Amino acid sequence: MIPSAVSNAAQSLRIRARKARASGHDEEAERLELAAIDASVGNPALIEAGAALFAGDLRAAEQVLRPLLRDDPFDVAAIRMMAELAGRLGRYRDAEALLRRALELAPAFKPARANLATVLHRQNKSAEALAELDRLLDDDPDNPGHANLKAAALGRIGEFEEAIQLYEAVLEKAADQPKIWMSYGHVLKTVGRQADSIAAYRRATEIRPGLGEVWWSLANLKTVRFADTDVAAMEAALDATGLSDDDRLHLYFALGKALEERGAAEASFRHYAQGNAIRRAQLPYDPADTDEQIARAKVIYTPDFYAARAGWGCPAPDPIFIVGMPRAGSTLIEQILASHSQVEGTMELPDIPALAARIGSGSKPVADLDAGEVRALGEDYLERTRIQRKTDRPFFIDKLPNNWAHVGLIKLILPNAKIVDARRHPLASCFSNFKQHFARGQSFTYGLADVGRYYAAYVELMAHFDRVLPGAVHRVIYERLVDDTEGEIRALLAAMGLPFEEACLRFWETERAVRTASSEQVRRPINREGLEPWKPFDAWLDPLRTALGDVLATYPDVPERLTVA
Repeated sequence: MIPSAVSNAAQSLRIRARKARASGHDEEAERLELAAIDASVGNPALIEAGAALFAGDLRAAEQVLRPLLRDDPFDVAAIRMMAELAGRLGRYRDAEALLRRALELAPAFKPARANLATVLHRQNKSAEALAELDRLLDDDPDNPGHANLKAAALGRIGEFEEAIQLYEAVLEKAADQPKIWMSYGHVLKTVGRQADSIAAYRRATEIRPGLGEVWWSLANLKTVRFADTDVAAMEAALDATGLSDDDRLHLYFALGKALEERGAAEASFRHYAQGNAIRRAQLPYDPADTDEQIARAKVIYTPDFYAARAGWGCPAPDPIFIVGMPRAGSTLIEQILASHSQVEGTMELPDIPALAARIGSGSKPVADLDAGEVRALGEDYLERTRIQRKTDRPFFIDKLPNNWAHVGLIKLILPNAKIVDARRHPLASCFSNFKQHFARGQSFTYGLADVGRYYAAYVELMAHFDRVLPGAVHRVIYERLVDDTEGEIRALLAAMGLPFEEACLRFWETERAVRTASSEQVRRPINREGLEPWKPFDAWLDPLRTALGDVLATYPDVPERLTVA
């Protein structure tokens, strides 16, 4: 690529900046670094890459940026743009590395710091994101974007009251921002202020009726019944031109719930299916990947594997993992356990999948780890999750359902951790997932056959660990918990090694933050509502039944010769 006059000017400024910083003239260096960035922005190649990014043509943007950075690896504006490209592709670690390099070259480049805070937040590195946001807010305390992101990060680590105060301060100055009203509604819902949460969501719909996510947020409370005027408003929003796919899919899910409430099963299912189709195109899912993961785990985690590693791992008994399918009662079980004086409820923690990904991307497979490395992984998990613990209770809950796929790793690195498998009728669980739009992940839920096959894979792997590590997993069958609540709660506490406490029977009286879609449901006594949510939709569920196979016929028992479909 032939350097332009603009790039030559920017390069000259960067050279002068490096000399100034090496001489200890930091203020002069900062001025020159920012001037170099301003100069780079006028580079025709960078303008071309920016236009491609704006148009969503990521391949074209990359084809321009790579040679640009090869010729001038110190071009901070180009580095930041490449980080944006990496972020759009979901390569957040790459984006983080690029942004850190940009700030190393130009520490005062605030847009890059703001981008870094966002990327850290998306990787659940909340403490690091907050550190960057505090630096930004020190320089620009009235910036609503920085304050909004800080409130979201505070909410993620459980500092809900501080997050609420920050949202309220932002809304005093930016009361016309519907997404901030929506985020404010989310945290109010989490702490149990349902009426205030609904009011915040309603304010967002008044400002922007086509904001699909806020309509879904109302639906996702599970306790709001939409009025006819709400249905009409959502239908009008769907008919509007220029509606984004994200707004459209959220509206489809919200209308699906509204029509389900009215007993219009066919129209409801059609809306759920339309929302799922859009989301499935956004989050492609290949069941073969899950099948391969299960097969690999069954080969690795055998009785001989654990016998050879007896005494390994971090011996701390602190974590209680609740695993299984989403929408299978895990939040209810968490609420019951968190009502115990010795147990702290946290949230769905991302740390076990992150550790598994680190092992998967490393040079040493899990079977080749030595005793010191295995123990270090368990200690790392405890250290990573410490930020989520707000009390001195000896035990805490990690209720990420998808950790069922990592039971083998959990029992290796944390051999004294307790594991609870929350299991619900296959049709109830799978259809509840199909009609649920998740804020992130859970890509297997957006097709009936996919979610059925995933359920069967989950049952298969859990049956494997029942054989390999008998008694290591305590299973709670949702329907049994409804029918014999006290008996099942007493059995659960005994399995966790906890003395019985009456408060666990009156779990709905426990005041604590609850993030998940079941947040309002677990603030009421157990009831039989929703035990068979699939029945009105029975005529459209053949793909699900086929994918479930024998798992459906034998529930709650496991077929003797179950294999993943």
